[in-house]
Amino acid sequence: MPRYDASAVEAKWQAVWEKRGVFRAEPDPARPKYYVLEMFPYPSGRIHMGHVRNYTMGDVVARYKAARGFNVLHPMGWDAFGMPAENAAIERGVHPGAWTRRNIDQMRAQMKPFGFSIDWRREFATCDPEYYGQQQRLFLDMLAAGLVTRKAANVNWDPIDMTVLANEQVIDGRGWRSGAPVERRELTQWFFRISDYSEELLAALDGLTAWPEKVRLMQRNWIGKSRGLQFRFQTRGAPPGFEALEVYTTRPDTIFGATFAAVSPDHPLARALEADPAVAAFVAECRRMGASEAELETAEKRGLDTGVRVVHPFDPSLELPVFIANFILMDYGTGAIFGCPAHDQRDLDFARKYDVDVITVVSPEGPGFTVSGTAFTEPGRMINSRFLDGLDVEAAKAEVIARMEASGQGEGVTRYRLRDWGISRQRYWGCPIPVVHCPACGVVPERPENLPVRLPEDVSFEAPGNPLERHPTWAQTACPACGGPARRETDTMDTFVDSSWYFARFTAPHAKGPTDLAEAAYWMNVDQYIGGVEHAILHLLYSRFFARAMMATGYLPPRAIEPFDALFTQGMVTHETYATRGLNGR
Repeated sequence: MPRYDASAVEAKWQAVWEKRGVFRAEPDPARPKYYVLEMFPYPSGRIHMGHVRNYTMGDVVARYKAARGFNVLHPMGWDAFGMPAENAAIERGVHPGAWTRRNIDQMRAQMKPFGFSIDWRREFATCDPEYYGQQQRLFLDMLAAGLVTRKAANVNWDPIDMTVLANEQVIDGRGWRSGAPVERRELTQWFFRISDYSEELLAALDGLTAWPEKVRLMQRNWIGKSRGLQFRFQTRGAPPGFEALEVYTTRPDTIFGATFAAVSPDHPLARALEADPAVAAFVAECRRMGASEAELETAEKRGLDTGVRVVHPFDPSLELPVFIANFILMDYGTGAIFGCPAHDQRDLDFARKYDVDVITVVSPEGPGFTVSGTAFTEPGRMINSRFLDGLDVEAAKAEVIARMEASGQGEGVTRYRLRDWGISRQRYWGCPIPVVHCPACGVVPERPENLPVRLPEDVSFEAPGNPLERHPTWAQTACPACGGPARRETDTMDTFVDSSWYFARFTAPHAKGPTDLAEAAYWMNVDQYIGGVEHAILHLLYSRFFARAMMATGYLPPRAIEPFDALFTQGMVTHETYATRGLNGR
Protein backbone atom coordinates (compact mmCIF):
# COMPACT_ATOMS: atom_id res chain seq x y z
CA MET A 1 0.00 0.00 0.00
CA PRO A 2 1.56 3.35 -1.00
CA ARG A 3 2.34 5.82 1.75
CA TYR A 4 -0.18 8.64 2.18
CA ASP A 5 1.31 11.85 0.75
CA ALA A 6 -0.67 14.51 2.56
CA SER A 7 0.66 17.50 0.64
CA ALA A 8 -0.26 15.95 -2.71
CA VAL A 9 -3.56 14.30 -1.81
CA GLU A 10 -4.92 17.23 0.21
CA ALA A 11 -4.00 19.74 -2.49
CA LYS A 12 -5.66 17.57 -5.16
CA TRP A 13 -8.98 17.27 -3.37
CA GLN A 14 -9.00 20.88 -2.20
CA ALA A 15 -8.69 21.89 -5.85
CA VAL A 16 -11.64 19.63 -6.68
CA TRP A 17 -13.73 21.13 -3.87
CA GLU A 18 -12.86 24.62 -5.10
CA LYS A 19 -13.76 23.85 -8.70
CA ARG A 20 -17.05 22.21 -7.80
CA GLY A 21 -18.02 24.86 -5.25
CA VAL A 22 -18.63 22.21 -2.63
CA PHE A 23 -18.69 24.68 0.25
CA ARG A 24 -20.63 27.47 -1.43
CA ALA A 25 -23.67 28.38 0.61
CA GLU A 26 -26.90 29.48 -1.09
CA PRO A 27 -30.41 29.61 0.39
CA ASP A 28 -32.32 26.38 -0.25
CA PRO A 29 -35.83 26.23 1.26
CA ALA A 30 -35.91 22.49 0.60
CA ARG A 31 -33.20 21.81 3.20
CA PRO A 32 -32.76 22.80 6.84
CA LYS A 33 -30.03 25.43 7.18
CA TYR A 34 -27.13 25.40 9.66
CA TYR A 35 -24.93 28.43 10.33
CA VAL A 36 -21.65 27.67 12.11
CA LEU A 37 -19.29 30.51 12.89
CA GLU A 38 -15.98 30.86 14.71
CA MET A 39 -14.98 34.27 16.04
CA PHE A 40 -13.04 35.82 13.18
CA PRO A 41 -9.32 36.50 13.66
CA TYR A 42 -7.31 39.66 13.93
CA PRO A 43 -4.83 39.65 11.01
CA SER A 44 -1.57 39.62 12.93
CA GLY A 45 0.19 37.92 10.01
CA ARG A 46 0.58 34.41 11.42
CA ILE A 47 -1.89 31.78 12.50
CA HIS A 48 -1.09 29.93 15.72
CA MET A 49 -2.31 26.73 17.34
CA GLY A 50 -5.24 28.54 18.92
CA HIS A 51 -6.48 29.45 15.46
CA VAL A 52 -5.97 25.90 14.20
CA ARG A 53 -7.85 24.44 17.15
CA ASN A 54 -10.73 26.92 16.91
CA TYR A 55 -11.32 26.62 13.18
CA THR A 56 -10.89 22.85 13.20
CA MET A 57 -13.72 22.60 15.74
CA GLY A 58 -15.97 24.68 13.54
CA ASP A 59 -14.97 22.66 10.49
CA VAL A 60 -15.87 19.39 12.20
CA VAL A 61 -19.32 20.75 13.06
CA ALA A 62 -19.82 22.13 9.54
CA ARG A 63 -18.83 18.88 7.83
CA TYR A 64 -20.96 16.80 10.18
CA LYS A 65 -24.03 18.91 9.55
CA ALA A 66 -23.42 18.89 5.80
CA ALA A 67 -23.18 15.09 5.89
CA ARG A 68 -26.53 15.03 7.70
CA GLY A 69 -28.16 16.94 4.86
CA PHE A 70 -28.09 20.47 6.26
CA ASN A 71 -27.45 23.50 4.07
CA VAL A 72 -24.37 24.83 5.86
CA LEU A 73 -23.06 28.38 6.01
CA HIS A 74 -19.45 28.48 7.24
CA PRO A 75 -17.82 31.86 6.41
CA MET A 76 -14.50 33.56 7.22
CA GLY A 77 -13.40 37.18 7.54
CA TRP A 78 -10.95 39.47 9.30
CA ASP A 79 -11.33 41.75 12.30
CA ALA A 80 -8.92 44.19 10.73
CA PHE A 81 -9.08 47.62 12.40
CA GLY A 82 -7.18 48.41 15.60
CA MET A 83 -4.12 49.80 17.30
CA PRO A 84 -1.57 47.10 16.30
CA ALA A 85 -1.70 48.32 12.70
CA GLU A 86 -1.07 51.90 13.83
CA ASN A 87 1.80 50.69 16.00
CA ALA A 88 3.28 48.99 12.94
CA ALA A 89 2.97 52.26 11.03
CA ILE A 90 4.86 54.08 13.77
CA GLU A 91 7.53 51.43 14.35
CA ARG A 92 8.12 50.19 10.79
CA GLY A 93 7.13 53.12 8.59
CA VAL A 94 4.42 51.18 6.76
CA HIS A 95 0.83 52.28 6.17
CA PRO A 96 -1.68 50.47 8.45
CA GLY A 97 -3.72 49.41 5.43
CA ALA A 98 -0.74 47.91 3.62
CA TRP A 99 0.40 46.11 6.79
CA THR A 100 -3.10 44.72 7.36
CA ARG A 101 -3.63 43.57 3.76
CA ARG A 102 -0.27 41.82 3.67
CA ASN A 103 -1.08 40.03 6.91
CA ILE A 104 -4.47 38.95 5.60
CA ASP A 105 -2.86 37.50 2.47
CA GLN A 106 -0.32 35.62 4.57
CA MET A 107 -2.90 34.22 6.99
CA ARG A 108 -5.27 33.19 4.20
CA ALA A 109 -2.39 31.36 2.51
CA GLN A 110 -1.60 29.63 5.81
CA MET A 111 -5.23 28.64 6.43
CA LYS A 112 -6.25 27.33 3.02
CA PRO A 113 -4.01 24.21 3.08
CA PHE A 114 -5.99 22.99 6.09
CA GLY A 115 -8.93 22.43 3.75
CA PHE A 116 -11.51 24.04 6.01
CA SER A 117 -15.03 23.85 4.59
CA ILE A 118 -15.28 27.64 4.26
CA ASP A 119 -17.24 29.59 1.67
CA TRP A 120 -14.39 31.97 0.79
CA ARG A 121 -16.62 33.98 -1.57
CA ARG A 122 -18.13 35.62 1.53
CA GLU A 123 -14.77 36.76 2.88
CA PHE A 124 -14.41 40.39 3.94
CA ALA A 125 -12.27 42.49 6.25
CA THR A 126 -13.75 45.12 8.54
CA CYS A 127 -11.34 47.68 7.05
CA ASP A 128 -13.00 47.27 3.63
CA PRO A 129 -14.85 50.51 2.76
CA GLU A 130 -17.72 48.31 1.56
CA TYR A 131 -18.02 46.94 5.11
CA TYR A 132 -17.39 50.02 7.20
CA GLY A 133 -19.59 52.11 4.92
CA GLN A 134 -22.50 49.86 5.89
CA GLN A 135 -21.43 50.20 9.52
CA GLN A 136 -21.70 53.96 9.09
CA ARG A 137 -25.20 53.45 7.69
CA LEU A 138 -26.08 51.46 10.79
CA PHE A 139 -24.74 54.29 12.95
CA LEU A 140 -26.94 56.84 11.16
CA ASP A 141 -30.04 54.67 11.49
CA MET A 142 -29.31 54.00 15.16
CA LEU A 143 -28.82 57.74 15.67
CA ALA A 144 -32.22 58.41 14.08
CA ALA A 145 -33.77 55.73 16.30
CA GLY A 146 -32.44 57.34 19.47
CA LEU A 147 -29.89 54.61 20.16
CA VAL A 148 -26.88 56.93 19.88
CA THR A 149 -26.07 59.92 22.08
CA ARG A 150 -23.22 62.39 22.53
CA LYS A 151 -22.26 63.50 26.02
CA ALA A 152 -19.39 64.34 28.32
CA ALA A 153 -17.73 61.43 30.09
CA ASN A 154 -14.68 60.65 32.17
CA VAL A 155 -12.13 58.71 30.14
CA ASN A 156 -8.63 57.29 30.41
CA TRP A 157 -6.32 59.69 28.58
CA ASP A 158 -2.80 58.80 27.48
CA PRO A 159 -0.88 62.10 27.38
CA ILE A 160 1.89 60.65 25.16
CA ASP A 161 -0.20 58.83 22.56
CA MET A 162 -2.84 61.57 22.97
CA THR A 163 -5.78 59.18 22.79
CA VAL A 164 -8.49 57.66 24.93
CA LEU A 165 -7.65 54.20 26.26
CA ALA A 166 -10.09 51.43 27.02
CA ASN A 167 -10.02 50.25 30.63
CA GLU A 168 -8.25 47.09 29.51
CA GLN A 169 -5.43 49.19 28.01
CA VAL A 170 -4.53 50.74 31.36
CA ILE A 171 -1.93 48.58 33.12
CA ASP A 172 -0.80 49.54 36.62
CA GLY A 173 -2.02 53.06 35.98
CA ARG A 174 -0.02 53.46 32.75
CA GLY A 175 -0.83 53.36 29.05
CA TRP A 176 -0.27 49.88 27.65
CA ARG A 177 1.87 51.12 24.75
CA SER A 178 3.43 54.44 25.82
CA GLY A 179 3.99 53.55 29.48
CA ALA A 180 2.87 57.07 30.42
CA PRO A 181 0.82 57.65 33.59
CA VAL A 182 -2.81 57.73 32.52
CA GLU A 183 -4.93 60.76 33.33
CA ARG A 184 -8.66 60.98 33.89
CA ARG A 185 -10.23 63.58 31.62
CA GLU A 186 -13.73 64.68 30.79
CA LEU A 187 -14.30 64.60 27.03
CA THR A 188 -17.36 64.75 24.82
CA GLN A 189 -17.82 61.30 23.34
CA TRP A 190 -20.25 59.29 21.23
CA PHE A 191 -22.14 56.52 23.02
CA PHE A 192 -24.44 53.66 22.10
CA ARG A 193 -27.31 53.56 24.57
CA ILE A 194 -26.86 49.95 25.61
CA SER A 195 -27.92 50.80 29.17
CA ASP A 196 -31.49 51.27 27.88
CA TYR A 197 -31.49 47.52 27.27
CA SER A 198 -30.11 46.51 30.67
CA GLU A 199 -33.18 44.67 31.92
CA GLU A 200 -33.91 43.07 28.54
CA LEU A 201 -30.33 41.85 28.11
CA LEU A 202 -30.39 40.47 31.65
CA ALA A 203 -33.74 38.71 31.43
CA ALA A 204 -32.98 37.15 28.04
CA LEU A 205 -29.96 35.32 29.46
CA ASP A 206 -32.34 32.78 30.99
CA GLY A 207 -33.34 31.70 27.50
CA LEU A 208 -29.76 31.07 26.32
CA THR A 209 -29.76 27.51 27.57
CA ALA A 210 -27.14 26.37 25.03
CA TRP A 211 -24.61 28.89 26.38
CA PRO A 212 -22.12 27.98 29.11
CA GLU A 213 -23.46 28.97 32.53
CA LYS A 214 -20.12 30.63 33.29
CA VAL A 215 -20.62 33.06 30.41
CA ARG A 216 -24.19 33.82 31.40
CA LEU A 217 -23.09 34.46 34.98
CA MET A 218 -20.33 36.81 33.82
CA GLN A 219 -22.85 38.79 31.79
CA ARG A 220 -25.31 38.91 34.69
CA ASN A 221 -22.60 40.30 36.94
CA TRP A 222 -21.50 42.82 34.31
CA ILE A 223 -25.06 44.09 33.83
CA GLY A 224 -25.21 44.19 37.62
CA LYS A 225 -28.83 44.71 38.61
CA SER A 226 -29.29 46.00 42.14
CA ARG A 227 -32.18 47.24 44.22
CA GLY A 228 -31.37 50.08 46.58
CA LEU A 229 -32.24 53.45 48.03
CA GLN A 230 -31.57 56.88 46.59
CA PHE A 231 -31.99 59.59 49.19
CA ARG A 232 -30.92 63.08 50.14
CA PHE A 233 -28.74 64.09 53.07
CA GLN A 234 -29.18 67.69 54.21
CA THR A 235 -25.82 69.45 54.22
CA ARG A 236 -24.13 71.93 56.52
CA GLY A 237 -21.26 74.15 55.48
CA ALA A 238 -21.66 73.37 51.75
CA PRO A 239 -21.38 75.98 48.96
CA PRO A 240 -24.59 77.62 47.72
CA GLY A 241 -26.64 75.29 45.58
CA PHE A 242 -25.55 72.18 47.51
CA GLU A 243 -28.11 72.22 50.32
CA ALA A 244 -28.58 68.46 49.83
CA LEU A 245 -26.30 65.58 48.87
CA GLU A 246 -27.99 62.76 46.98
CA VAL A 247 -26.56 59.29 47.50
CA TYR A 248 -27.36 55.79 46.31
CA THR A 249 -26.87 52.68 48.41
CA THR A 250 -27.64 48.98 48.09
CA ARG A 251 -27.41 48.66 51.88
CA PRO A 252 -30.04 50.99 53.36
CA ASP A 253 -30.25 48.60 56.30
CA THR A 254 -26.88 49.92 57.53
CA ILE A 255 -27.98 53.56 57.76
CA PHE A 256 -27.34 53.66 61.53
CA GLY A 257 -23.81 52.41 60.90
CA ALA A 258 -23.07 55.35 58.59
CA THR A 259 -20.14 57.39 59.91
CA PHE A 260 -19.05 59.34 56.82
CA ALA A 261 -20.17 60.35 53.34
CA ALA A 262 -17.95 60.61 50.28
CA VAL A 263 -18.13 61.97 46.75
CA SER A 264 -16.25 61.28 43.54
CA PRO A 265 -13.46 63.72 42.57
CA ASP A 266 -15.66 64.47 39.54
CA HIS A 267 -18.79 65.18 41.59
CA PRO A 268 -20.20 68.73 41.20
CA LEU A 269 -19.63 69.34 44.92
CA ALA A 270 -15.93 68.48 44.57
CA ARG A 271 -15.67 70.84 41.61
CA ALA A 272 -17.41 73.60 43.56
CA LEU A 273 -14.83 73.24 46.35
CA GLU A 274 -11.78 73.46 44.06
CA ALA A 275 -11.24 77.12 44.97
CA ASP A 276 -9.53 75.64 48.04
CA PRO A 277 -5.94 74.85 46.94
CA ALA A 278 -5.85 71.67 49.02
CA VAL A 279 -9.01 70.39 47.36
CA ALA A 280 -7.75 71.38 43.90
CA ALA A 281 -4.45 69.57 44.43
CA PHE A 282 -6.14 66.40 45.74
CA VAL A 283 -8.70 66.31 42.94
CA ALA A 284 -5.97 66.85 40.32
CA GLU A 285 -4.02 63.92 41.76
CA CYS A 286 -7.13 61.72 41.66
CA ARG A 287 -7.70 62.60 38.03
CA ARG A 288 -4.29 61.29 37.14
CA MET A 289 -5.63 57.82 37.93
CA GLY A 290 -7.39 55.66 35.41
CA ALA A 291 -11.17 55.85 35.11
CA SER A 292 -11.89 52.11 35.24
CA GLU A 293 -13.64 50.44 38.12
CA ALA A 294 -10.84 47.87 38.39
CA GLU A 295 -8.20 50.59 38.50
CA LEU A 296 -9.98 52.45 41.30
CA GLU A 297 -10.64 49.26 43.22
CA THR A 298 -6.97 48.23 43.36
CA ALA A 299 -5.54 51.71 43.99
CA GLU A 300 -4.65 52.91 47.47
CA LYS A 301 -7.82 54.33 49.05
CA ARG A 302 -7.33 58.03 49.69
CA GLY A 303 -9.64 60.81 50.80
CA LEU A 304 -9.80 64.45 51.81
CA ASP A 305 -12.16 65.83 54.46
CA THR A 306 -13.95 68.75 52.79
CA GLY A 307 -15.22 70.34 55.99
CA VAL A 308 -18.77 69.89 54.72
CA ARG A 309 -21.11 67.88 56.95
CA VAL A 310 -24.34 65.99 56.26
CA VAL A 311 -27.17 65.41 58.70
CA HIS A 312 -28.26 61.85 59.48
CA PRO A 313 -31.74 61.36 57.97
CA PHE A 314 -33.16 59.73 61.12
CA ASP A 315 -31.33 61.79 63.77
CA PRO A 316 -30.74 65.52 63.13
CA SER A 317 -28.27 65.63 66.02
CA LEU A 318 -25.82 63.39 64.12
CA GLU A 319 -23.47 64.92 61.55
CA LEU A 320 -21.21 62.96 59.23
CA PRO A 321 -18.03 64.31 57.58
CA VAL A 322 -18.01 64.51 53.78
CA PHE A 323 -14.83 63.31 52.05
CA ILE A 324 -13.69 63.47 48.47
CA ALA A 325 -12.54 59.88 47.86
CA ASN A 326 -10.52 58.48 44.97
CA PHE A 327 -12.40 55.17 44.82
CA ILE A 328 -15.85 56.51 43.93
CA LEU A 329 -17.01 56.49 40.31
CA MET A 330 -19.06 59.45 39.14
CA ASP A 331 -20.92 57.41 36.54
CA TYR A 332 -22.32 54.82 38.96
CA GLY A 333 -25.24 55.72 41.17
CA THR A 334 -25.06 59.42 42.01
CA GLY A 335 -21.29 59.68 42.44
CA ALA A 336 -21.81 59.93 46.21
CA ILE A 337 -22.10 57.32 48.95
CA PHE A 338 -22.41 56.96 52.69
CA GLY A 339 -19.79 54.79 54.33
CA CYS A 340 -20.66 52.05 56.81
CA PRO A 341 -17.21 50.77 57.81
CA ALA A 342 -18.41 47.81 59.88
CA HIS A 343 -20.04 46.14 56.90
CA ASP A 344 -17.92 47.06 53.88
CA GLN A 345 -14.21 46.24 53.78
CA ARG A 346 -13.32 49.19 51.60
CA ASP A 347 -15.12 51.55 53.94
CA LEU A 348 -13.48 49.90 56.95
CA ASP A 349 -9.99 50.32 55.52
CA PHE A 350 -10.80 53.96 54.76
CA ALA A 351 -12.19 54.58 58.25
CA ARG A 352 -9.13 53.11 59.97
CA LYS A 353 -6.86 55.26 57.81
CA TYR A 354 -8.74 58.50 58.52
CA ASP A 355 -9.81 57.79 62.11
CA VAL A 356 -13.52 57.57 61.39
CA ASP A 357 -15.88 55.79 63.82
CA VAL A 358 -16.91 52.18 63.20
CA ILE A 359 -20.41 51.24 64.38
CA THR A 360 -21.54 47.61 64.09
CA VAL A 361 -25.20 47.33 63.09
CA VAL A 362 -25.52 43.76 61.73
CA SER A 363 -24.75 40.83 64.02
CA PRO A 364 -24.71 37.05 63.52
CA GLU A 365 -24.98 36.35 67.24
CA GLY A 366 -26.71 39.09 69.19
CA PRO A 367 -26.18 42.59 70.62
CA GLY A 368 -22.63 42.04 71.89
CA PHE A 369 -21.03 41.54 68.48
CA THR A 370 -18.46 44.07 67.25
CA VAL A 371 -16.36 44.37 64.09
CA SER A 372 -12.61 44.74 64.42
CA GLY A 373 -10.22 44.00 61.53
CA THR A 374 -12.59 42.49 58.98
CA ALA A 375 -15.93 43.90 57.89
CA PHE A 376 -18.94 41.66 58.56
CA THR A 377 -20.84 41.19 55.28
CA GLU A 378 -22.86 38.06 56.01
CA PRO A 379 -26.59 37.85 56.85
CA GLY A 380 -27.61 38.65 60.40
CA ARG A 381 -29.95 40.74 62.51
CA MET A 382 -29.88 44.44 63.19
CA ILE A 383 -28.33 45.87 66.36
CA ASN A 384 -27.58 49.46 67.45
CA SER A 385 -30.18 50.55 64.91
CA ARG A 386 -33.11 51.86 66.97
CA PHE A 387 -36.38 50.98 65.20
CA LEU A 388 -34.58 48.38 63.07
CA ASP A 389 -33.19 46.31 65.97
CA GLY A 390 -34.03 42.62 65.68
CA LEU A 391 -34.98 42.72 62.02
CA ASP A 392 -33.12 40.64 59.46
CA VAL A 393 -31.19 42.50 56.76
CA GLU A 394 -33.84 42.27 54.03
CA ALA A 395 -36.64 43.38 56.35
CA ALA A 396 -34.48 46.28 57.53
CA LYS A 397 -33.83 47.38 53.93
CA ALA A 398 -37.56 47.41 53.22
CA GLU A 399 -38.32 49.35 56.41
CA VAL A 400 -35.74 52.06 55.71
CA ILE A 401 -36.94 52.47 52.12
CA ALA A 402 -40.57 52.68 53.28
CA ARG A 403 -39.77 55.37 55.87
CA MET A 404 -37.65 57.39 53.44
CA GLU A 405 -40.43 57.32 50.85
CA ALA A 406 -43.06 58.26 53.42
CA SER A 407 -41.03 61.27 54.55
CA GLY A 408 -40.16 62.34 51.00
CA GLN A 409 -36.42 61.99 51.65
CA GLY A 410 -35.76 59.22 49.16
CA GLU A 411 -37.03 56.47 46.88
CA GLY A 412 -36.39 52.80 46.37
CA VAL A 413 -34.80 52.40 42.94
CA THR A 414 -33.41 49.68 40.67
CA ARG A 415 -30.03 50.39 39.10
CA TYR A 416 -27.70 48.58 36.74
CA ARG A 417 -23.94 48.47 36.63
CA LEU A 418 -24.00 48.42 32.82
CA ARG A 419 -23.13 51.82 31.40
CA ASP A 420 -23.57 53.25 27.93
CA TRP A 421 -20.95 52.09 25.45
CA GLY A 422 -18.47 54.85 24.64
CA ILE A 423 -17.30 54.30 21.06
CA SER A 424 -15.15 57.40 20.34
CA ARG A 425 -11.47 56.72 19.73
CA GLN A 426 -8.88 59.35 18.84
CA ARG A 427 -7.06 57.26 16.28
CA TYR A 428 -6.82 56.74 12.54
CA TRP A 429 -7.23 53.03 11.84
CA GLY A 430 -10.92 52.62 12.54
CA CYS A 431 -14.33 53.31 11.06
CA PRO A 432 -14.93 57.09 10.74
CA ILE A 433 -17.96 58.36 12.64
CA PRO A 434 -20.26 59.77 9.92
CA VAL A 435 -21.21 63.17 11.33
CA VAL A 436 -20.02 66.71 10.72
CA HIS A 437 -19.80 69.75 12.97
CA CYS A 438 -21.32 72.87 11.41
CA PRO A 439 -20.96 76.35 13.00
CA ALA A 440 -24.52 77.13 11.93
CA CYS A 441 -26.34 73.80 12.29
CA GLY A 442 -24.41 72.05 15.07
CA VAL A 443 -23.84 68.29 14.86
CA VAL A 444 -25.27 66.99 11.58
CA PRO A 445 -25.45 63.36 10.35
CA GLU A 446 -23.82 62.69 6.99
CA ARG A 447 -26.22 61.90 4.15
CA PRO A 448 -26.51 58.16 3.39
CA GLU A 449 -25.68 58.79 -0.28
CA ASN A 450 -22.31 60.20 0.80
CA LEU A 451 -21.26 56.95 2.47
CA PRO A 452 -18.77 55.52 2.95
CA VAL A 453 -16.85 58.32 4.59
CA ARG A 454 -13.47 56.88 3.60
CA LEU A 455 -10.25 57.10 5.53
CA PRO A 456 -7.61 59.19 3.75
CA GLU A 457 -4.57 57.30 2.51
CA ASP A 458 -2.07 60.17 2.85
CA VAL A 459 -1.59 60.27 6.62
CA SER A 460 1.48 60.71 8.77
CA PHE A 461 2.29 58.99 12.04
CA GLU A 462 5.43 61.00 12.78
CA ALA A 463 3.71 62.99 15.57
CA PRO A 464 1.62 61.56 18.42
CA GLY A 465 -2.13 61.86 18.41
CA ASN A 466 -4.80 61.29 15.80
CA PRO A 467 -3.59 61.72 12.19
CA LEU A 468 -7.14 62.59 11.11
CA GLU A 469 -7.05 65.63 13.39
CA ARG A 470 -3.86 66.86 11.70
CA HIS A 471 -4.78 66.06 8.09
CA PRO A 472 -4.79 69.30 6.06
CA THR A 473 -7.96 68.64 4.05
CA TRP A 474 -9.79 65.44 5.05
CA ALA A 475 -11.90 66.97 7.82
CA GLN A 476 -12.96 69.93 5.68
CA THR A 477 -16.36 69.29 4.14
CA ALA A 478 -19.74 70.84 3.38
CA CYS A 479 -22.56 70.67 5.90
CA PRO A 480 -25.16 68.12 4.71
CA ALA A 481 -27.91 70.41 6.02
CA CYS A 482 -27.00 73.96 4.92
CA GLY A 483 -24.11 73.40 2.51
CA GLY A 484 -21.83 75.74 4.44
CA PRO A 485 -18.26 74.96 5.48
CA ALA A 486 -18.12 72.31 8.21
CA ARG A 487 -15.68 69.89 9.83
CA ARG A 488 -15.86 66.11 9.91
CA GLU A 489 -15.83 64.21 13.17
CA THR A 490 -12.23 63.03 13.51
CA ASP A 491 -12.88 60.33 16.11
CA THR A 492 -13.25 56.78 14.80
CA MET A 493 -15.34 53.96 16.23
CA ASP A 494 -14.23 51.49 18.87
CA THR A 495 -13.17 48.32 17.04
CA PHE A 496 -15.65 46.31 19.11
CA VAL A 497 -18.31 47.90 16.89
CA ASP A 498 -16.79 46.16 13.85
CA SER A 499 -17.16 42.73 15.44
CA SER A 500 -20.65 43.34 16.85
CA TRP A 501 -22.56 42.77 13.63
CA TYR A 502 -20.25 40.87 11.23
CA PHE A 503 -22.24 37.67 11.76
CA ALA A 504 -25.22 39.39 10.10
CA ARG A 505 -23.14 40.77 7.21
CA PHE A 506 -21.92 37.25 6.39
CA THR A 507 -25.48 36.33 5.39
CA ALA A 508 -25.20 38.77 2.43
CA PRO A 509 -21.67 40.21 2.33
CA HIS A 510 -22.23 42.27 -0.83
CA ALA A 511 -25.71 43.59 -0.08
CA LYS A 512 -26.39 47.24 -0.88
CA GLY A 513 -27.47 47.80 2.71
CA PRO A 514 -26.06 46.40 5.98
CA THR A 515 -28.02 43.20 5.33
CA ASP A 516 -30.38 41.67 2.83
CA LEU A 517 -33.39 41.00 5.03
CA ALA A 518 -34.49 37.94 3.06
CA GLU A 519 -31.00 36.38 3.31
CA ALA A 520 -30.81 37.27 7.01
CA ALA A 521 -34.22 35.71 7.58
CA TYR A 522 -33.02 32.48 5.96
CA TRP A 523 -29.57 32.15 7.57
CA MET A 524 -29.97 33.71 10.99
CA ASN A 525 -29.50 32.76 13.77
CA VAL A 526 -25.96 31.52 14.11
CA ASP A 527 -26.68 27.94 15.17
CA GLN A 528 -23.24 27.31 16.67
CA TYR A 529 -20.82 30.07 17.68
CA ILE A 530 -17.29 29.14 18.76
CA GLY A 531 -14.71 31.36 20.45
CA GLY A 532 -12.75 32.26 23.52
CA VAL A 533 -14.26 32.83 26.95
CA GLU A 534 -12.24 36.04 27.16
CA HIS A 535 -14.95 37.53 24.93
CA ALA A 536 -17.73 36.48 27.31
CA ILE A 537 -18.61 40.01 28.31
CA LEU A 538 -17.73 42.77 25.88
CA HIS A 539 -17.97 41.17 22.43
CA LEU A 540 -20.88 38.88 23.21
CA LEU A 541 -22.82 41.51 25.14
CA TYR A 542 -22.25 44.15 22.46
CA SER A 543 -23.35 41.68 19.76
CA ARG A 544 -26.56 40.98 21.67
CA PHE A 545 -27.20 44.73 21.87
CA PHE A 546 -26.43 45.19 18.18
CA ALA A 547 -28.87 42.44 17.19
CA ARG A 548 -31.59 44.37 19.00
CA ALA A 549 -30.54 47.64 17.39
CA MET A 550 -30.51 46.03 13.93
CA MET A 551 -33.94 44.57 14.54
CA ALA A 552 -35.21 48.01 15.63
CA THR A 553 -33.79 49.60 12.47
CA GLY A 554 -35.14 46.94 10.12
CA TYR A 555 -32.00 44.94 9.31
CA LEU A 556 -32.70 41.70 11.19
CA PRO A 557 -35.88 39.68 11.69
CA PRO A 558 -37.40 39.55 15.21
CA ARG A 559 -36.22 36.00 15.86
CA ALA A 560 -32.59 37.15 15.50
CA ILE A 561 -32.87 39.32 18.59
CA GLU A 562 -30.54 36.78 20.22
CA PRO A 563 -28.07 36.14 17.39
CA PHE A 564 -26.23 33.07 18.73
CA ASP A 565 -28.35 30.03 19.56
CA ALA A 566 -25.49 27.95 20.94
CA LEU A 567 -22.09 29.05 22.22
CA PHE A 568 -18.99 26.94 22.74
CA THR A 569 -15.94 28.43 24.47
CA GLN A 570 -13.05 26.31 23.34
CA GLY A 571 -10.39 27.10 25.92
CA MET A 572 -6.91 28.42 25.26
CA VAL A 573 -3.72 26.78 24.06
CA THR A 574 -1.05 27.75 26.57
CA HIS A 575 2.66 27.29 27.11
CA GLU A 576 5.37 28.74 29.31
CA THR A 577 5.69 32.48 28.83
CA TYR A 578 8.80 34.48 29.55
CA ALA A 579 8.98 38.23 30.09
CA THR A 580 11.80 40.71 30.32
CA ARG A 581 11.64 44.13 31.90
CA GLY A 582 13.25 47.26 30.52
CA LEU A 583 15.07 49.94 32.47
CA ASN A 584 11.75 51.62 33.19
CA GLY A 585 10.43 48.45 34.84
CA ARG A 586 7.95 47.64 32.08
